[in-house]
Amino acid sequence: MTRCPARWQTEHVIPIVTPAEMGEIDAEAPEPTDVLIGRAGAAVAREALGIMGGAYGRRVVVLAGKGNNGNDGRCAAGLLERRGVRTRVIPVEEVASHADGLPEADLVIDAAFGTGFSGTWEPPRPGSAPVLAVDIPSGIDGLTGEACGSPWHAVRTVTFAALKPGLVQGDGPGFAGEVVVADIGLDVTRATSHLVEDHDVVAWIPPRASGDHKWRHAVWVVAGSPGMEGAGWLCARAAMRAGAGYVRVGSPGVPEPTTPREAVGVELPAHGWGSLVAEGASRFGAVVVGPGIGVREGVRAELEALAAAGVPVLLDADALTALGSSPLPAAASTVLTPHDGEYASLMGRAPGRDRIAAVRDAARTHGSVVLLKGPTTAIGHPDGRVLVVRSGDERLATAGTGDVLSGLVGAHLASGAEPLLAAAAGAQLHGLAGCMSGEFGVLAQDVADHLGVARASLPRVP
Repeated sequence: MTRCPARWQTEHVIPIVTPAEMGEIDAEAPEPTDVLIGRAGAAVAREALGIMGGAYGRRVVVLAGKGNNGNDGRCAAGLLERRGVRTRVIPVEEVASHADGLPEADLVIDAAFGTGFSGTWEPPRPGSAPVLAVDIPSGIDGLTGEACGSPWHAVRTVTFAALKPGLVQGDGPGFAGEVVVADIGLDVTRATSHLVEDHDVVAWIPPRASGDHKWRHAVWVVAGSPGMEGAGWLCARAAMRAGAGYVRVGSPGVPEPTTPREAVGVELPAHGWGSLVAEGASRFGAVVVGPGIGVREGVRAELEALAAAGVPVLLDADALTALGSSPLPAAASTVLTPHDGEYASLMGRAPGRDRIAAVRDAARTHGSVVLLKGPTTAIGHPDGRVLVVRSGDERLATAGTGDVLSGLVGAHLASGAEPLLAAAAGAQLHGLAGCMSGEFGVLAQDVADHLGVARASLPRVP
């Protein structure tokens, strides 16, 4: 869980800036570098004292590099020394002399390398002491989060002004521990990427009004096919659990689609269903298309007919395969929800290690909101905005959870939420529901059935 100063809390989203962007922000700061280092060092020292539970009798070893990251560590060491902590600063160039491990300590501060690190890092063993990382664990790529060598696992990382991409994607989250964003007075308002937190879901999804009826939050699900009826069932159940007042389910070529008891099944022909759904879509707040419909000739034409209906459309699974790399016309209110393989179908290449850059590129290419699913889920808007979600874990890696996410986001779209926010809030809630669904053997239906509980657990926005 990420902690941050109250200033970020009021803005609802925590900024994420790349190492290159951070370099520009540092260069434009009105304060001299030594003032910024002083603030950063003070933030590190505060966290160090918090981890150790005080200063009396404590020992700290600081591994310090040659750049500003090392200077932050040296500043923290000086402040801790004044508080009575016995500190020892070991320059990075002396690492070879500590091949058998660092001296015994109550805390090791990792200030060897910052976000600009390149190469391979093989540090000495820190012993039994916990590690506090400065800005990012040394050896973690600041942009992609890739572990280069054998970085230390920190119990906490103090990063400055904003999160860095390497802290929220790739190997980074597994090495960073708890991440604390320290405000040192830098202007990060230019950030176009942000981390989603629980309270954002409530702020972004319009509540129901007292006079609402079921059609004001209606979702039409086009999912399932012979032998794949469960996809439509899961999608519909999730939409209802997420607040859809009415859900209609049609499975192309299936006379009697399988639906939850509370949903309404309708027959759709195997061909020409896109025009039929488009004709009736005006009564619905959103249409969800793709899970389990199969890949066959003509689906692309069906999607083009549906895109002209003028209502928000979510495309997932087989619909993404049919879409391919050619963007749909009139796609501004369309949400695409690919996993890595489907992303490759949309873009002609794998997303690569930088998922934030990958989703931004896909959103611009297709002129749609794109939700790239994975351990780090990134949601991109055509205008360059990206929202990042880290709420889920490996329990979501089971068949059908993608169908649940589609129904959930569809319900958010039907509530009137902006597509980018509907998708990001859906991904955050999806992860929370997965974590509430048990420790082992979690099924997609379990995730769907915990959506209401997860939503009720969210903090209220004043």
